[in-house]
This record gives sequence, structure tokens and C-alpha cells, in this order.
Amino acid sequence: MSGHNRWSKLKRRNAVLGVAKGKLYSKAIKEMTVAARLGGGDPSSNARLRVAVALARESNIPRDTIERAIKKGTGELAGESYEEVTYEGYGPGGVALIIECLTDNRNRSASDVRNLLSNYGGNMGAEGAVGWMFHRKGVITVKPGPTEDQVMEQALDAGAEDVVDQGPDGFEVRTAPADLHAVGAKLEAAGLPLGEQKWTFVPQNTVKVEGDNAKRLLKLMDALDDNDDVQHVHANFEIDESLMESLST
Repeated sequence: MSGHNRWSKLKRRNAVLGVAKGKLYSKAIKEMTVAARLGGGDPSSNARLRVAVALARESNIPRDTIERAIKKGTGELAGESYEEVTYEGYGPGGVALIIECLTDNRNRSASDVRNLLSNYGGNMGAEGAVGWMFHRKGVITVKPGPTEDQVMEQALDAGAEDVVDQGPDGFEVRTAPADLHAVGAKLEAAGLPLGEQKWTFVPQNTVKVEGDNAKRLLKLMDALDDNDDVQHVHANFEIDESLMESLST
């Protein structure tokens, strides 16, 4: 499992256990609101909203909270207006970062992200500086239970591109972005225990980070994740799993 994936799972686990749950809820609500504003409030005809709602449910966000977020997006309830903006840059050890934001103030977000990168030994890059290092993919989590052969057979039959063994966390099925929902529906129909489904940036290559750079990088990742405007951070780092656990507790 890549260092970034491991970090993401640790953050999600802590949030579900109650640590920073408010941040998790806030980001999910904001994503559902924007998705509904851009594509309408019906998840069956709005792929982005369908992903956002599925993730909200996976995170145990109450149904009425989900419904309010969607209604804010469609204008049925009063709500904030957010703009999507993506920043690229580098972290400690030359790690490439793609930082996706939803914000009501682009200038504030740019300043915050630039300052956070600088504070932890990184720097902001121009548009396209690191984007070429990643591929946009659909990702479906398969929970532990089935064997790798079972997941591989069902995934390939469903039209997936690849299956990645995530050890005790199960498997990650990767698809072309446009195939995410079709593959997910077929895997669900086949009886596989699915977790979250999402679009993400998968790095083509990873950078091994150790020592002080690893410590600063994880502090940077946490600081970015704690920022209200930052929705998703994608990175191409590898950190020893035991070190990751010790630095993330």
C-alpha cells in the first residue's frame, strides 16, 4: 500500500473513532452541496453526487444531514457558494502534491496553501508542475473477506483495469474514471463487500521519504487536511509502515 493511501486510511479511521469527525462531516457536506449545484440533486443522474453521498453514508453521516446538504446545492435551502480550485506543489523530500479545494475565497485558499507548504519545507508549483506524474482513476474499495483471485476475476469481468492488494485492508479496484459506477454496480451485484467508491489521482511513481523529511511531510499532510478549504490531497510518497503508525498516532 502506498504511503499516501496508508495515511488516508489512518485519518479516516481516526475520524470514524471521533477524532476530527467534525472535519470529515464538513468536507463531505461541502462536496455534496457543490455536486448538487453542478449536476442536480438526483444521485441516479449525477455521478459526482452519487459518489459524495456514498462516501457520506460510509462515514455514518446522518440521512437528514445528507438531504440538507443536497437541498443547499439545489437552492431549496440557503447555503454558501463554493468554487473549485486545484493547487500543485512539492513537499519535503521532493514529494509531489495535488491539493483540491472548495472555497468561497480563492485568494485566501491560495495564501493558506502556499504558507502551509512553505512552513513544512515545501513550495507551491505552477499549474501542471506535478499533474503529469499522476493518472486520474476511479477507485473502488473491496473490504476484507474474498481472496485476491476472486476479486481479480470479478473485477476484470466487470471491466476494471487493475486490482491492488491492500493487505489487511482488503483490495483496491481501479477503473477508468468514466467506468467507476458501472464497475461498482457489477461488483456489488456479484456479492463483493464494497467500501467507498471515488475518483482519485494515482501516482505513476513514488518517492521514498525517511527521517525528518517523513516527519515534516506527515505534519504537512495533517495541516492541509485540517484546512477548511482543502477537500483532497494526493501525493506520491512512500513511508515505512511502522514509522507511519508511530508518527500518525
